[in-house]
Amino acid sequence: MDIDIKALPTPCYIVDERLFLRNLEILNSVQERTGCKILLAQKGFSMYSLFPLASKYLTGVTSSSLFEARLGYEEMGKEVHIYAPAYIEEEFEEIMSYCDHISFNSFDQWNRFKAKVKNQPTKLISCGIRINPEYSEIETPIYDPCYQNSRLGVTLANFRPDELEGIEGLHFHTMCEQNSDTLERTIRVVDQKFGEYIKKMKWLNFGGGHHITRSDYDIETLIRSIKYFQEKYGVEVYLEPGEAVALNTGFLVAKVLDIVDNGMKIAILDTSAACHMPDVLEMPYRPKIIDAGKPEEYSYTYRLGGHTCLAGDIIGDYSFKQPLKSGDRLVFCDMAHYTMVKNNMFNGVNLPSIVLYNEEEGIKVVKQFGYEDFKNRLS
Repeated sequence: MDIDIKALPTPCYIVDERLFLRNLEILNSVQERTGCKILLAQKGFSMYSLFPLASKYLTGVTSSSLFEARLGYEEMGKEVHIYAPAYIEEEFEEIMSYCDHISFNSFDQWNRFKAKVKNQPTKLISCGIRINPEYSEIETPIYDPCYQNSRLGVTLANFRPDELEGIEGLHFHTMCEQNSDTLERTIRVVDQKFGEYIKKMKWLNFGGGHHITRSDYDIETLIRSIKYFQEKYGVEVYLEPGEAVALNTGFLVAKVLDIVDNGMKIAILDTSAACHMPDVLEMPYRPKIIDAGKPEEYSYTYRLGGHTCLAGDIIGDYSFKQPLKSGDRLVFCDMAHYTMVKNNMFNGVNLPSIVLYNEEEGIKVVKQFGYEDFKNRLS
């Protein structure tokens, strides 16, 4: 990392615009080679100060709520897609004002809102149904949209072909941080189960979970999978990765506050797994730290913990070449996605600042938080 971390506030999320641009160029190459359209899934990354740059490469955004749809509409200004397990009646009129594609989770939802879609006078909205092919290769159940009794998508047994009038697309999302070999196996199942309905559609959305910008990702298999449906059915293909857009572009910089000893050395940081990187506890996973190793790999091993009162606010065990001391800074890797969008102020712990870096402007603090942000969420 060639950024002066001593010049950064802590804690902070910092996104390296150079790395972000590299990801956009990879994603755009897929669009150029196939004619598919790639959307930024805001549930993974909603740092809207980078939306103007993203808009030069991506087709638009995909949203999961009214607020995400509005943010994408206002800050990206291109196509706005939305899918939610159910829509709130009182919000739907406003949703339509922002979105040009709306996917429904069930035929009952479609039937409840289709008259509003057809009768709104301002623009044409293309509607779709989310399908559940009942096939996935995800090992962590909380992230598996196709686990048994999932609430997400219509299974073949519950599909209602006689209620497709007005539906122009099908949407499936079955993947999480996976390579294109998983997609290739998935589309065979989708085609086998829903092919007769796909041929009646204008578009097909492959959902997210595609790790397209990962170094070992097989782009040729992705290209082949996209072209398969394009050539067989003449449909327009959408992909909506969130993580792949911001993968390996951001860092979380934190500071050591104290070292305590209780059977092992424990470093307490000014960041928190519970507040600032919740996937560490939810997934769970162990983020990499620059110049740190696995326990006992280097001479000095520490357990890293947050400064909340939650006993389980533990980031993990790491080893270092030199002893840690108060004031030392640690840099956690791959902290752009599913961090800013999921963080919280439990215990009244402040949120990390949000920082951008590019070669022209250097370090630029784009957002800082304070007491009013905490107070205004409460009453």
